[in-house]
Amino acid sequence: MEANELLKKYKEKVDLRLKDYFDQKIKEAGKLDLLAKQAVKMIVDFTLAGGKRIRPALVYYGYLASGGKEEEKIIEASMGIELIHSFLLIHDDIIDRDGMRHGIETVHQKYKKIGERFSPKKDNAHFGNSMAIVVGDLAYSMANEIVFNTKFPPEIIIQALDKMQDIVYVTIPGEMLDVVMENRGRAIEKEILQMFEGKTSRYTFEGPLHFGSILSGNAEKMLPAFSRYSLPLGKAFQIRDDILGIFGSEKKLGKPVGSDVSEGKQTLLLIRALKKSDSNQKKIIQKCLGKKDLSEKELEEFRQVIRETGSLKYCQDLSEKFVAEALSALKEIKFKNEEAKFFLEGIAEYIIRREV
Repeated sequence: MEANELLKKYKEKVDLRLKDYFDQKIKEAGKLDLLAKQAVKMIVDFTLAGGKRIRPALVYYGYLASGGKEEEKIIEASMGIELIHSFLLIHDDIIDRDGMRHGIETVHQKYKKIGERFSPKKDNAHFGNSMAIVVGDLAYSMANEIVFNTKFPPEIIIQALDKMQDIVYVTIPGEMLDVVMENRGRAIEKEILQMFEGKTSRYTFEGPLHFGSILSGNAEKMLPAFSRYSLPLGKAFQIRDDILGIFGSEKKLGKPVGSDVSEGKQTLLLIRALKKSDSNQKKIIQKCLGKKDLSEKELEEFRQVIRETGSLKYCQDLSEKFVAEALSALKEIKFKNEEAKFFLEGIAEYIIRREV
């Protein structure tokens, strides 16, 4: 069984628990008022609409790799990390002005439309953003509640909750740097990679692995090696994500292909293409970048510049280099579970060939 098959298998397990948890939260919210119930339903729809559950799976395998044995407990705890993911994505969609996520409307877009129905003369974009910020905060609260109520020893729960706050804390500077670079309209490669480390490496890979290892009660010797694995792997993951954002398919992505271009997002593909482009190629980039009504023809012209300048190959090669670094770091880890070792090796290799 390949790592992506193990990931699908774990997704089935954790989704069953999430559905049970969400059913209970909807009932509880219904006793408060209709707005609370609606907010929880927004989180439910958003979380269950898609996603591979890679972060909770890494919690699980970080736990097993460190000698943890209690599957039911760790699956329950891993749900907290998925809710952290929902919280951050709901806010990220507002920042990026994205209307779609996992093939459904984003939370702020849904609330905007609700506002338009009831108060058509108001600033309903602001209403949608405001409501989505609050809903994201609610998802964060639910994440903490899940971990707080797990059946691990109290001292372990405190350590895990501390780690979960740290995951959010170290992610925020990466998000801020992303916003600053887009607003400035330029970036250098060093900044892009720094942003990848803060925004992806630490919260997608390092944080979940550390979190799972902490819950095993045997984290001390595991965390440094998990970091050496995670930091390059997160960069590879984000580079591949940016490639798919321009060259992937809308059906698999769950959002419009080329949205990074129309939003003027500073990516490594863009930075490298600008560095290597001639005057005509620069004109094409400038014409397309930040254009809200970007046509398919214009997007294809942009793609061609990315290919012709060698930017696409450069990014693919760099992604493979980072994956090789991550795999090398795994050799330092004394795994206490062979399936965990297989999964972490396999997921690294899967990243550079994934289609979504």
